[in-house]
Amino acid sequence: MSAVELKSKKIGVLMGGLSGEREVSLRSGENCFRALSSLGYDVVRIDAMRDVGMRLAKAEVEVAFLALHGRFGEDGTIQGLLELMGIPYTGSGVLASALGMNKVAAKKVVRQSGIPTPDYCEIGPQETAVEAARRVIDELGVPVMLKPVEEGSSLGVAKCKTETELARDIDIGRREFGRVFAERFVSGTEITVGVIERDGEAITLPTLELVPKNEFYDYEAKYTHGMTEFFIPARLDPAVAREAESLSLAAFEAIGCRGVARVDFMVPSDGIPLFTEVNTLPGMTDLSDLPAQAAAAGIGYPELVETILLSAGGGT
Repeated sequence: MSAVELKSKKIGVLMGGLSGEREVSLRSGENCFRALSSLGYDVVRIDAMRDVGMRLAKAEVEVAFLALHGRFGEDGTIQGLLELMGIPYTGSGVLASALGMNKVAAKKVVRQSGIPTPDYCEIGPQETAVEAARRVIDELGVPVMLKPVEEGSSLGVAKCKTETELARDIDIGRREFGRVFAERFVSGTEITVGVIERDGEAITLPTLELVPKNEFYDYEAKYTHGMTEFFIPARLDPAVAREAESLSLAAFEAIGCRGVARVDFMVPSDGIPLFTEVNTLPGMTDLSDLPAQAAAAGIGYPELVETILLSAGGGT
């Protein structure tokens, strides 16, 4: 749809929701709401709680702008509801959203597509934490990164340096997040590449290098002012930066993303970017990566939001 067509429709900015990233989503959503309002769109805020279908119907929303993060918003759940309701929406469809949220499934898909990713170990539900910790360290060594299979914003991510730490964190992770997996720790430069679609063509934004003050880029480092230093463009050899951009587009295509995504990598000393995850609904707060990357490309915040809106699909 064109901007002219969209300005004749009621746009609902879906925010908040039920995940552990609710507060971040509210910040993203408010920013996007204000941007769309400033551009003359007929826009309404929708808190995506369990009665979101009724809220959408009551507000007579015709197009959904998704500013949700985490479970029930980024995992294909809300996308499926919008498909059933016949409401076009921003971001990826049901399958790509579910794949992007499931870090293990995403790693399997991108690796099969020839995109390098750090080695990892799945942790079975029948294994005790002690058994799993011993096996993981035998296969991956230490330190190792323990991650929830389905969470965003680095929630629940832990860097484990001993077998005892790992067993403890597996227990904690299972209680708080359900399934967890272990990923080989990669020492190097942490980067992220934004991908947006314009006129149906996926393009990359300038690569951003993240230097957190914490031991790694955790939830606090992501959303606390002054806790992470950004370098745009990343301080990489130009050939490495180009490879990261190429791999980002390849991952975007392999997962089946639409509209917008952010692809994260670790770059070790050999200069080969290693895919860690894809975020199918990147944060849009004042401290988020994607708006900073867009600004470095000369794309202001309202223009970025409108570009994402123009890529809305599905639901028909």
